[in-house]
Amino acid sequence: MRIVTAEQFWKATKDRSTVIENEAALDQAVLEIINQVRANGDQALQSYTENFDGIRLENFIVTAEEFGEARALVDASFLPALQQARHNITDFHLAQKENSWFINKQPGILLGQKLTPLDHAGIYIPGGKAAYPSTVLMNVIPAQIAGVGNIVITTPPQTDGKVNPYVLVAADMLGIKTIYKVGGAQAIAALAYGTETVHKVDKIVGPGNAFVARAKKWVFGDVAIDMIAGPSEICVVADETAPPSFIAADLLSQAEHDESASAICVTTSKEIAEKIKAEVESQTESLERKAIIQQSVEQNGKIIVADSLKAALDIVNEIAPEHLQLMISNPTESLDEIKHAGAIFLGNYSPEPLGDYFAGPNHTLPTNGTARFASPLGVYDFVKKSSIIRYSKEALQRASDSIITIANVEGLTAHANSIAIRKDEPNA
Repeated sequence: MRIVTAEQFWKATKDRSTVIENEAALDQAVLEIINQVRANGDQALQSYTENFDGIRLENFIVTAEEFGEARALVDASFLPALQQARHNITDFHLAQKENSWFINKQPGILLGQKLTPLDHAGIYIPGGKAAYPSTVLMNVIPAQIAGVGNIVITTPPQTDGKVNPYVLVAADMLGIKTIYKVGGAQAIAALAYGTETVHKVDKIVGPGNAFVARAKKWVFGDVAIDMIAGPSEICVVADETAPPSFIAADLLSQAEHDESASAICVTTSKEIAEKIKAEVESQTESLERKAIIQQSVEQNGKIIVADSLKAALDIVNEIAPEHLQLMISNPTESLDEIKHAGAIFLGNYSPEPLGDYFAGPNHTLPTNGTARFASPLGVYDFVKKSSIIRYSKEALQRASDSIITIANVEGLTAHANSIAIRKDEPNA
């Protein structure tokens, strides 16, 4: 893991090319998949599943028998752990629930906002390098709390044509009965436009690989999406109070996601930086996903040495990380200085995996600097808002001259007439 100075970090940021990376080949492949699914429905899904997942499926829907088989395959300790995580996640997201509201601002005027849950939500659960039952909880629970009428999951099949049993058990625990054995960009296209088997949804949420992320970008507008998520990120701010072994372990917990993951530490001490680097190298040797971690750390990992805590936090706000750990003395005192981060973990005993699995806040978070303007997935992502306006005849009369004046300034005389015709109406 490289050690760099704050000056080197800022120079690299300043010198970064502003030219958008050429992703023409990825776009071409994704658009071809989307168009094929729109044109050929299930036939296209079958073909892509055979080509990409190495399995030919005649039926894309998980059966009741497969749900039953999954329960027998999971470890006995998994269910109680998942139940506790479910409890924590539910409690946290219940606090996010909003209600419709109305105000009587003036006599004869009623204004308000009506909240309505979405009818259909589709949740993408990644497969490939790992299985993610925790992502089932994090995406389904807020949708259920919001009151979404129909929630379905799509996820890549294993080579045996079945879905990972831990994912199935998590979905079954939450009462999700419709799971499609479809992955990749083709799954996003199916959710967005529908096929003979897959019901079209109103919103697609959940993380995925580059093909999934790009497909979500292309279908956005025809269907809503949560965000375009990139590789996982962690940034740790550490001072002399943080054990280097803890810091290294937390950095590696994200580096193991995939080769493109980013693990960064910002510290105020060159001595601490050297100790963290040594711990990263030592701990990596004993980890199962060593090859992935080494590539991730080599490509995207770094330890930045800053002159002060303020300078370190300025770097954090520039990075706008998905996960931020403040492993410093009195971390709550620095919260006001943090402007951009998806999730913030305070202290030496609040490691990022606590948020991934158990604490309650959502682990579907903005990545790739989008924490500058985006938020974690929540209940609010599964409702839409309608404005409510009611004026009495008398209230409209009071406002009519102002409305007519503005409409005429904009040259929209039919708008003005819509008001005038009521203003001139004889009193009954």
